[in-house]
Amino acid sequence: MKRLIVAFVAIACLCVYANAQTTAPSKRRVVKTGPPNGIFSPAIIVGDLVFTSGQIGIDSKTGQLAEGGIEGQFQQVFKNLAAVLEASGSSVEHMVKATVFLADMKDYDVMNELYRKQFKGDPPARTTVQVARLPRDARIEIEAVAVLK
Repeated sequence: MKRLIVAFVAIACLCVYANAQTTAPSKRRVVKTGPPNGIFSPAIIVGDLVFTSGQIGIDSKTGQLAEGGIEGQFQQVFKNLAAVLEASGSSVEHMVKATVFLADMKDYDVMNELYRKQFKGDPPARTTVQVARLPRDARIEIEAVAVLK
């Protein structure tokens, strides 16, 4: 009888382990949005969270920074960010945290007003910092954390 109980317990443990191996979500999924354009992934999904790489105002059609100074680059950054989040199964509306990198803190007020217009309800938590330089001499870069839809 003891052997039978031990056998049932062992079988139950193996079944639970096997089920956990087949139903557990992947710990880390890479989001691909097109041909690689650097040595980084556009976004990584872990559990229900999406972590994006920083987006600058590069127009995917021209490969150049958007024209129009901070305003033009900001609009393009949000288009790029929205595209990465959509490819991830999320959206700008599902952002919970953003980090904004500015090349010049004098652009803060303009950025802040443009940023405010991107959200219908309460905006996500945000950090804004000035940096010495951004890739391609961009004026703004934004990275985000969002939840899946």
